[in-house]
Amino acid sequence: MIICNPLSSMSLKGLEGIIFDCDGVLFDSRDVNIHFYNRIREYFGLGPLSNNEEEFVHMHSVMDSLRYILPPECLDRLDEVRRHVNYNELLPYMRMEEGVPELLDLLRSKGLRIAINTNRTTTMNLLLQMHGLADFFWPVMTAAQVSRPKPHPESMHRILELWSVYPGSVAFIGDSVVDQSTAGSSGVPFWAYKNQYLDADMLIPDFWALREFIAGRL
Repeated sequence: MIICNPLSSMSLKGLEGIIFDCDGVLFDSRDVNIHFYNRIREYFGLGPLSNNEEEFVHMHSVMDSLRYILPPECLDRLDEVRRHVNYNELLPYMRMEEGVPELLDLLRSKGLRIAINTNRTTTMNLLLQMHGLADFFWPVMTAAQVSRPKPHPESMHRILELWSVYPGSVAFIGDSVVDQSTAGSSGVPFWAYKNQYLDADMLIPDFWALREFIAGRL
């Protein structure tokens, strides 16, 4: 594994684009996600998420998470829940990771493509607009745009097709085993963000280190 800061002599020759996960990478959203799903459980008279459930909802799509944390009989009342719990009200409390705008500016100046591959659904574009990031990314691939969300490689394949590039010419930055599996099954090099326990080509401690690394090699 190549570890950032220092980032050794890893070459970026041939790199055409970088794909980002959202939650846990671009934004620290763990507390917001837990608060959201606990509101839903409270609505059904259930207790707070367990530790295992907290880990699950941080990595998976909304529907997969709801199926995991709710009894089957509650799933038929999801429209009722959505009227009661508005995730958009929680978005302003999501904290953008330090160094994100500066890194994106550098990537764009180097002519690299930039995309998002997330298991979020309808909130992704609003979140980017709120933080002034919407113009940096294309495409923004969400769980709502594919039939099989991460860790299935469908979303990654869609991005590669839209970019008309080979898997080895891009990198995917993620923070979970779901992201690791998505990259592995699609043949895309995986860069782990702040998670030393993942099997990755590179470990990124923060975006300032990644910016310095890319600036010195492209």
